[in-house]
Amino acid sequence: MEKIPRISWCFDRRNTLASTGLASIEMRVTYARHSKVMATGVRVGRGEWRDGRVVRRSDAVELNRMLERLRSDVLRVIDTMMDEGMIDIMGIHDRMERMKGEGRTFIEWCKERAEVRKYGRAEDSQERYDRFLRWFVGWGKIRYFSDVTDHGVLTMDAALKEKGMTDYSKWNNYHRFLNSFILDAVDAGLLRRNPYKWLHIPRDKESHGLHKYLTRDELHRVERAQMGTESLERVRDLFVFQCYTCLSYHDLAAFDASKLVKVGEGRWTYSGERGKTGKEFTFLLLHPAVTVLEKYGWQLPILSNVKYNEYLKVVAQTAGVDKPITSHWARHTGATVLLNAGVDMETVARILGHSSTKVTRSTYAKLLDDTVVRKMLAAETQLSDSNF
Repeated sequence: MEKIPRISWCFDRRNTLASTGLASIEMRVTYARHSKVMATGVRVGRGEWRDGRVVRRSDAVELNRMLERLRSDVLRVIDTMMDEGMIDIMGIHDRMERMKGEGRTFIEWCKERAEVRKYGRAEDSQERYDRFLRWFVGWGKIRYFSDVTDHGVLTMDAALKEKGMTDYSKWNNYHRFLNSFILDAVDAGLLRRNPYKWLHIPRDKESHGLHKYLTRDELHRVERAQMGTESLERVRDLFVFQCYTCLSYHDLAAFDASKLVKVGEGRWTYSGERGKTGKEFTFLLLHPAVTVLEKYGWQLPILSNVKYNEYLKVVAQTAGVDKPITSHWARHTGATVLLNAGVDMETVARILGHSSTKVTRSTYAKLLDDTVVRKMLAAETQLSDSNF
């Protein structure tokens, strides 16, 4: 019989690499002919895991440190169990949760923070905290600190939807309180990240959240940033191409350069039908999009949507853009930039493949701050030159 547990790493245990392009790194603890596999939360692509280390990624150092901290925490739990005279590898996860929360579960942490946050507030405000906690504890799906994940928050949102609640009520009476407790836990060092920073939970009374897009300056940052690896550079280039063509991921994957129509020296147009709706679209290939095509021999380096969106998060971080971008952000970004550059609504609707300008106007007509300033200065000039 083994005298002490043995720790090893597992990669792609569920064989997801071939289908999704990403695979999980897990920790396996073996003792007395039993094994316990624990999730690490780290997923990497082909060629990015070698000899027990994450490699060829801009965040490799950070990920390796995180894995090493996890291994150290497991060893500390095992040492404690050995001192107690009984090793139970199945209980390692619960022991680690107690260590992480300094003996508290996440629910206990919320109760403690609620007492602090309620201090000095009006009675109705205090009751709202109490009402949330009664529901949250009774629901019970987010109990430990390890449960505070994107999936955990989305599961809670789904449970609130089943109650028939509006977006405004869900946010104002439930998500808002959970978010405050998570922020406190992050500040205290008990959690590394806040899922609400990366999730879009609708909160408006009209059930419409703000659409996601990059400003012109943020887009330029992404364009100019040094990615560090060829993989990230390809992902960044695909995103830039999307932004300057307003293509959805489905239409990006179906892009066929042989369908380009030359309309001048170095200028081409592209037409097609949206895979999602069948509506026709047409656009002029702008210079940044042409540059991407030329770089890759007029054949875009397409990868799966899942892997593409995973890597886009890293692209944004590398470019210093604190937004959880996805492939659809490119379509929103392109349309918004065009509208704010003065392209009329009818033309943008044609580029996007919308059936009417009503859809375009309600979804994409956002004026950036610099556009507002520019137009008001122009109006001021006209007023000063008039006879009024």
